[in-house]
Amino acid sequence: MPQATTSERDDVPIPPAETQKRRPCVVIVGGGFGGLNAARSLRRAPVDVFLIDRHNHHLFQPLLYQVATAGLSADDIASPIREVVRHQQNVQVMLGEVTSIDRQAQMVRYEGGEVHYDFLVVAAGMQTNYFGNPQWEAQAPGLKTLRDALTCRRHILEVFEQAEREGEGSEGRGLLTFVVVGAGATGVETAGAIREIAYQVMVKDFRRIDPSRARVVLLDAGSRVLSSYDEELSDRARRDLEKMGVEVRLNAMVEAIDEEGVTVNGERIAARTVVWAAGVKGSPLAQTLNVELDRMGRVTVNPDLSMPQDDRVFVIGDLAHFESEDGQVLPGLAPVAVQQGKHVADNIKRAMEGRAMEPFSYWDRGKMATIGRAKAIAEIGNWKFGGLMAWLAWLFVHLLFLIGFRNRAFVLMGWIFAYVGMRRSARLIVDPPRERAGALNFWQGFGVDEVRAE
Repeated sequence: MPQATTSERDDVPIPPAETQKRRPCVVIVGGGFGGLNAARSLRRAPVDVFLIDRHNHHLFQPLLYQVATAGLSADDIASPIREVVRHQQNVQVMLGEVTSIDRQAQMVRYEGGEVHYDFLVVAAGMQTNYFGNPQWEAQAPGLKTLRDALTCRRHILEVFEQAEREGEGSEGRGLLTFVVVGAGATGVETAGAIREIAYQVMVKDFRRIDPSRARVVLLDAGSRVLSSYDEELSDRARRDLEKMGVEVRLNAMVEAIDEEGVTVNGERIAARTVVWAAGVKGSPLAQTLNVELDRMGRVTVNPDLSMPQDDRVFVIGDLAHFESEDGQVLPGLAPVAVQQGKHVADNIKRAMEGRAMEPFSYWDRGKMATIGRAKAIAEIGNWKFGGLMAWLAWLFVHLLFLIGFRNRAFVLMGWIFAYVGMRRSARLIVDPPRERAGALNFWQGFGVDEVRAE
């Protein structure tokens, strides 16, 4: 599990580099689960850690969909990176986007500077994959960053407001139709949450429209939802979604997306809201490493998580193509990144001491996904179950993985508030008014390049 809090002081702090002779420099690219755990696991090592991230916060991505659907506030699932490592004197945090990596010169270049490394940990993550259709991004954003989630939340709230202004007839124009593309965990959880906010929350607040009639359509090109789970659990999740009122369409190929809706298998679905959860690809930074990438743009790593022909560079987390002993590629999950971050830190210590690095072995503690209120599925070893018990387990595990007592407390209170009061606590529209005529566009008011997912 991730470290519990940021308030615990780490034994005797190691003095920074400027107070002594130069020590080995470990550069970490990315402050997600993998990068942050690598940095924290080096707190007692005689090294200087240089952590670079394009954002100043560590983000708990598994709960992004709850920010997007007004269940949680942005700062409930994010913590400033500097605050997380403030008691670790051998860590320097730099806000900036890494532009290139020169392995021959052992140099990382970022906005405004460059830094030489003795060891490099690349934990740059993934970005949304539109499978050769980048033009869809403007109408169907993914959920990879806080800005994505906040923009999605604003849009969802505004379409209900616009429908209230227009009254009857707004449904036919697709204002109250929400399409989620991709039936993995993010897609299933997002579709379920949108249906719940319409049916349980918004229904009490409007007079000219009936939000409970909002249409939520979940599309997937495959034959099952949550296809990485046991088939019986997958079928249970589909049934739960359909009982909630979500339209589940499988073997559905998206052919076109525009401001007015989606074309699927030749059928037109009028929809003003489309959320893309259909796939990811590796960060473009991987291409600067000058190594062969897999079809998803990930770096194939050695058993010890180092790069082929370069044992001073490690790739971890979602960006790493790592095959377990059974030949399966490890999924892009938080527990994988956490364990890899800690393991890489241990291997760096071994390398500094002249010892051989050890291969990584993932301890699979199971996986779970929530569908809605008291509805979830879970696989823990050979134990496969669903319903209320799985939902409570999901809540508990996600609270454990959150960094910091404050975040855990606020998320728990938000969940209790939503469960007991059937309400969502984060429904304020605080951005300046936008042009409301015509179709709503997710990115209106922002440049697409500015908000592109990581």
